[in-house]
Amino acid sequence: MKKPLILVTNDDGMFAPGIKALVEVAKRHGEVVVVAPNSPQSGQGHAISLTTPLRLHKVDAFDDVLAYECSGTPVDCVKLAKHVVLKDRDVDLCVSGINHGSNASINIIYSGTMSAAMEASLEGIKSIGFSLLDLSFEADFSASKHYADKLISHALKNDLGVGNLLNVNIPKLPPSEIKGIKICKQGEASWKEEFKEAEDPRGEKYYWLTGKFIMTEQPKDTDLWALNNGYISVVPSHHDLTQYESITPLQSLENQINNS
Repeated sequence: MKKPLILVTNDDGMFAPGIKALVEVAKRHGEVVVVAPNSPQSGQGHAISLTTPLRLHKVDAFDDVLAYECSGTPVDCVKLAKHVVLKDRDVDLCVSGINHGSNASINIIYSGTMSAAMEASLEGIKSIGFSLLDLSFEADFSASKHYADKLISHALKNDLGVGNLLNVNIPKLPPSEIKGIKICKQGEASWKEEFKEAEDPRGEKYYWLTGKFIMTEQPKDTDLWALNNGYISVVPSHHDLTQYESITPLQSLENQINNS
């Protein structure tokens, strides 16, 4: 029986602990090919490289797994994987991560991890982005691997819905304290941003972005509530950013302009 073909990528780079953990899990389910950035690409969102050439280099990063480093963004990695590395082959699943840090709520907009998964979904590939709410290089991925194994198995056998994309976030908790998964919607939150000003050795000013994540009380059907209450959040996601509730109220604007 033909093994499923699984593409693994991330935004933390080829040698981040999270992608190593994800490759270990994915190998249990099929043939794995890795295409990942050659440097950290956090916060790149859905950026693509248009003015610089892209380079691919085969690397020996994982035992018996074909792996390529890409000089571009996470989305570039998926595009090159689909159209160059795996040309003429059907990819059964793309998994991205395991990211160091949250991609819940509005963080999905900025996330290179989730943008890579979303790019695969735009290509018609079932996709899952995994994120662990732990920024430490020594993060414990045991719970993440356990649930990634179950979710990958499900995705290979079942439809993932309209968007073909899941955003999975794992709380920073001992495995025994995680209550399970919760299918939920994206929570509402915002970033209160600040720029720290300083001077370089030449006396030129530069700015460093900092900020705080502002979260109000969350309904029980949101990813932020799930994560704060010991659950792994699983949000069915989509590239369609239309605010459908606003279409009808704005019909008056259409009529006003067209009839003026």
